[in-house]
Amino acid sequence: MVFSSLEFIFIFLPIFFIVGYILMPNIRLKNLVILLGSVCFYSIGVLETPETWFYIPLFLQTIIVNYLLGRMIQEIQKFSRLFLILGIVYNIFWLFFFKYSNFFSTNLNQAFHLSLPERNILLPIGISFYTFQNLSYLVDVYRKNARASKNLIDYGAYISMFPQLIAGPIVTYSTVADELKNRKHSLYYVDAGLRTFTAGLGYKVLIANQLGGLWNDIQTIGFRSISTPLAWLGIIAYSLQLYFDFYGYSLMAIGLGEIMGFHLPQNFNQPYQSVTMTEFWRRWHMTLGSWFRDYIYIPLGGNRKGKFKTIRNIFIVWLLTGFWHGASWNFILWGLFLFVIMMSEKLLTGNYLNQHRILGHVYMLLLIPISWTIFAITDMHSLGIYFQRLFPFLPHETGRVMQGDYLNALQTYWKYFLAGIFFCTPLSQKLAEKLKDIPYLKAIGYTAVFLACVYCMYQGLNDPFLYFRF
Repeated sequence: MVFSSLEFIFIFLPIFFIVGYILMPNIRLKNLVILLGSVCFYSIGVLETPETWFYIPLFLQTIIVNYLLGRMIQEIQKFSRLFLILGIVYNIFWLFFFKYSNFFSTNLNQAFHLSLPERNILLPIGISFYTFQNLSYLVDVYRKNARASKNLIDYGAYISMFPQLIAGPIVTYSTVADELKNRKHSLYYVDAGLRTFTAGLGYKVLIANQLGGLWNDIQTIGFRSISTPLAWLGIIAYSLQLYFDFYGYSLMAIGLGEIMGFHLPQNFNQPYQSVTMTEFWRRWHMTLGSWFRDYIYIPLGGNRKGKFKTIRNIFIVWLLTGFWHGASWNFILWGLFLFVIMMSEKLLTGNYLNQHRILGHVYMLLLIPISWTIFAITDMHSLGIYFQRLFPFLPHETGRVMQGDYLNALQTYWKYFLAGIFFCTPLSQKLAEKLKDIPYLKAIGYTAVFLACVYCMYQGLNDPFLYFRF
């Protein structure tokens, strides 16, 4: 079950909010409703593949273990460091086992002719996100940046909260600790939350899903059989799809949180308006960037210990960022590509691009699709073929290409390209500002978007969120 589904919108949400409304006067019962409702939401997703039912008790176990470790870190100061290490090992073990063990087994077997077991393990839903939240909680308690939760239900509600459970934003405990104990509900927050949710739903269903059709078409045709213009159209479509897919999810999560009385952190700040890759990654998936900054980069020394160690620390962060996204060589290559680009900006080109913003935008129009090409194609041989299509001056195998294939694609998808580009620019903000003071137009607009989304979902024009697999 995903946010952009009729079952979620018309069955799960009404039941959840009706029960929450009935129990509104009692904050403890409300947190219990969040915990039970979120576990139910998680279980529905897990049981779509019945053989993975044990992911549900595993998820509950991680909540209990990290809750107990947090209490012990705070209350048994003599062994707080030991409990922190145990917590880090415990959380990283499960993430490694499910996400990376097969990657290492396969590559070690190939490199050293070993016979380590290779298992095709289905990744537990949301494990990359809730692992990072558990880790940040333990570290913050150890650093005394947060008080350990004294109530298992409250901690369970924090970790399992269904708006952000599956694909973020990555929420630190201190961000919502006060609201877990005392949060306000009002029609204003409900209205604002519904509008934010509807905007995210529109980005996902009306733009991301539609543009995703072109990328699916190209994969069906085969990379050898597409022209250079279609290759560029395809990866630009994927770049827009990925943005509106994840941005749409983040908005829906923030909107649902607002209805529930929580203020979840912003996750995107118009990244496609950036003029450098460094700026881009300050605006894209901001909670992930903050997590790596606070729990990896700064503990390693940040930029405080000289140029060499600063470069080393940035290298480690981007290597881990790439590997966090997936157990595949293309993600490692993607992280290293970003590291090289950011180092070149830091040492050479960054100031110039910031001073000449038009040139910076042109630079990013080239780099963003290239970076997402490395991100999107997990098979390294196929990745090489796609780059040969993007840059036909590279040595390449010739394939049968249908004449004017890109014109056919434009004829089908031009309106979605225009919508995606428009909502990536400041023009969309200016339009929103003008409509802000005309309430009836806003109401009509949001209603139209919602109904259009419902129609598309009813017609089956829906895809899972791209970031669910990470």
